Amino acid sequence: MNKNRRRFMVGALKAVSSFVLLGRSSSSFANILLPQPKKTLGVALVGLGYYSTDLLAPALQLTKYCKLTGIVTGSPEKIPVWQRRYGILDKNVYNYDNMSDVANNPDIDVLYIVLPTGLHSKYAIKAAVAGKHVWCEKPMARTVAECQAVIKACRDNRVKLSIGYRMQHEPNTQTIIKWAKEKPYGNILTVKAEAGYYDGRTNHWKQDKALGGGAMYDMGVYPLNATRYVTGMEPLAVTARHETNRPEVYDEVDETTFFELEFPGGTQASCVTSLGIGMNELHVNCVEGWYGLAPFQSYGGIRGKTSDSILLNRSIPNQQAKQMDDDALSILNDQTVLVPGEEGLKDIRIVEAIYRSAAEKKRVVLS
Repeated sequence: MNKNRRRFMVGALKAVSSFVLLGRSSSSFANILLPQPKKTLGVALVGLGYYSTDLLAPALQLTKYCKLTGIVTGSPEKIPVWQRRYGILDKNVYNYDNMSDVANNPDIDVLYIVLPTGLHSKYAIKAAVAGKHVWCEKPMARTVAECQAVIKACRDNRVKLSIGYRMQHEPNTQTIIKWAKEKPYGNILTVKAEAGYYDGRTNHWKQDKALGGGAMYDMGVYPLNATRYVTGMEPLAVTARHETNRPEVYDEVDETTFFELEFPGGTQASCVTSLGIGMNELHVNCVEGWYGLAPFQSYGGIRGKTSDSILLNRSIPNQQAKQMDDDALSILNDQTVLVPGEEGLKDIRIVEAIYRSAAEKKRVVLS
């Protein structure tokens, strides 16, 4: 009887093993045994100001690989409006105090930090600790130390971190990023990069130093980041100065900032950014010609040309949708994101030097 029992048990185990092996080749059985990988990511927007309301939320309706599933807001009156418009469930609505509870919510995979710059690090770290991937609007944070803390939190919690430099996802910009290596017009001699607009508001967080206000933080990272991606190099030194035409409004932060960057090999970049003057141009002068984009950082209609009449005019339906889909695919495929936290950190390191140069009225060497 014992031998028969053993034979029965061995035979039964073999039969089960064969069934499992066959089952793994069967899609229906695999669906029962194994969790299927996600095809889209649930995104919650943290902060429901202009950029979330007018740009990111509509863009999420155009994405293929992500979906707006949640919100985090300190404005209760906005909640019913967003729920009606986007069908957001009650359980996916959070405020800044209970935001950490998102850790237990499988509907939300990504928290997109869309707050004033001075709050980026605090809530990006909260998102990472909750085990959610982090998308953080540019600029990454106010200081190098804050950037480093965000990077560490994401690394420690094994989540991906991407900074919202949408221009690096834009096709015409990607062409000139590629030219930094290919040098079709020879070595780069000079770069001119300008970004600004007239902001008539007089009581806004962009005039508040503690919240990360000022032209250099708001618009200045566009020309700064552009000089780095069009040259493919890091600057060696910076010289900067501020100008203010409305001191009654811009008494804490810069209204306009001019800055010169020195790159290896003698390449020079001349940049200006402003909350009091409209401008939007990127021009690259090389040994054997030139190229540029104007506008170079608008929400649409990026256009440019070269000295030999090549047009840079590829269009995409929506920059923010492209950015978020690119980042979602990086998460879904477990690949490196296009614009990681280290890229945001590099810019803020230079921003700090720009402010130091303007305050001390001298050239600052970047270590």
